[in-house]
Amino acid sequence: MAWIVLVASGCMECVWAVALGKSEGFSHPIPTIVFFVACALSMLGLSFALKTLPVGTSYAVWVGVGAALTMIYGMIDGTESISLVKVLLITGLIGCLVGLKLVSDAS
Repeated sequence: MAWIVLVASGCMECVWAVALGKSEGFSHPIPTIVFFVACALSMLGLSFALKTLPVGTSYAVWVGVGAALTMIYGMIDGTESISLVKVLLITGLIGCLVGLKLVSDAS
């Protein structure tokens, strides 16, 4: 259960990162609200996962999921350029996150 919550909170990290960019310095109310809600949910999920998972592994997975999804979102929405190298690097990052799960001591 902790792993599911951890990945979901990583997804919320992507949501708050995108909302932060769209808020343009907290000057747009809807993205600002989305930012604060997603940020709180992301932190709560990470906090829950840390009850049973190691902090280093949890933090790496949380940040990695958020970073990968944010980059993928940017490529889809056109704010990030798409290149074979970027796709391979994101794929490698995701592979590393799966690897951390596979070698983790916690269930």
